[in-house]
Amino acid sequence: MFQRISVFPRTTLRQILRYKFIQFEGVTSSYHTSGVAVSSKEFEQPTYESDFDWDNLGFDLKPADYMYTMKCSEGENFTHGRLSRYGNIELSPAASVLNYGQGLLEGIKALRGENGQLCLFRPEQNAVRMQIGAERLCMPAPSTEQFVDAVKEIAVANRRWIPPTGKGSLYIRPLLLGCGARLGLAPSPEYTFVIYASPVGNYFKEGVAPLNLYVEDEYHRASRGGAGCVKAITNYSPVLKAQAKAKCRGFSDVLFLDSSNKTYIEEASSSNIFIVKDNVISTPAPTGTILEGITRKSIIEIARDLGYQVDERGVRVDELDDADEVFSTGTAVGVAAVGSITYRDKRVNYNMDGQLVSQKLYSALVGIQRGAVEDKRGWIVKID
Repeated sequence: MFQRISVFPRTTLRQILRYKFIQFEGVTSSYHTSGVAVSSKEFEQPTYESDFDWDNLGFDLKPADYMYTMKCSEGENFTHGRLSRYGNIELSPAASVLNYGQGLLEGIKALRGENGQLCLFRPEQNAVRMQIGAERLCMPAPSTEQFVDAVKEIAVANRRWIPPTGKGSLYIRPLLLGCGARLGLAPSPEYTFVIYASPVGNYFKEGVAPLNLYVEDEYHRASRGGAGCVKAITNYSPVLKAQAKAKCRGFSDVLFLDSSNKTYIEEASSSNIFIVKDNVISTPAPTGTILEGITRKSIIEIARDLGYQVDERGVRVDELDDADEVFSTGTAVGVAAVGSITYRDKRVNYNMDGQLVSQKLYSALVGIQRGAVEDKRGWIVKID
């Protein structure tokens, strides 16, 4: 009866029995939202997958062992969730998420610190952002406690896929989906909150090399009054055409302009943008068309701590010509220096010599995430 279970390499019979009990009870750690507590020590597994090639991680999907699901109906609240083996989910062809794009996504990284401690970075901010997005799309959302507890569960259950320190992270992807069947345009009658995870390395194929961005002035990512300020699934596929066009020309990514005047920069396909001039760091203000990234918010606070003036304002595209430095931020990309930006066939190259502001900010951010720098704000959530 145990031959069908392939949980972890070198799994003992005692561990299998534990796994069977935990799986059928629907709990795997003391973080479970059902209220039934089982110590995370009961969920034994290797510290990390020692046979995996951690040195060549990219940002491709390598599914970790477990996913998490929680459901509720229209007018109700989310209650009990459970872990299961990673696999496909079943949806009606009439599901609101498939027909009308009623869905949200988030992105969180679980990291292994300098002392081996497993950590999450500000997961409560992801929970709040999902709640704001859910309100915009007429969806119920998990509470902050439910969200964070579920993310902890995923990290604990998949801890063997959290890379060794400095080798990458476990990228955790929460989704909120309108999964109920509905023919007419209306909110879904049922909702599913699902989380899966994958070990990842650098987001861009360039790795840590400077990015080359292309300013797009034909296609737009978002417009005033739309949903560009929330992490809706419908915000991402519209950028693919412009992104593909740019990548075919050798660029790393696209930088979008405001849709009203094509005068102000907004954000890249999946990251926020910053420019540096002297001791001032400027970034587009969140006016409803850009996503308020959690890394963006953290970098702003770190930069001010380091003595930089940070302005959130409208940043004109022509300011790129005189900038000392440009960089982008995001959960997936981290902090990425920009080596050049091309706009209307004019290419501006940025000096990559010396210690860049983006490098200082990245070092401070990663230092906090890995426990090498004191976490004065309580950003780190320990999960082991």
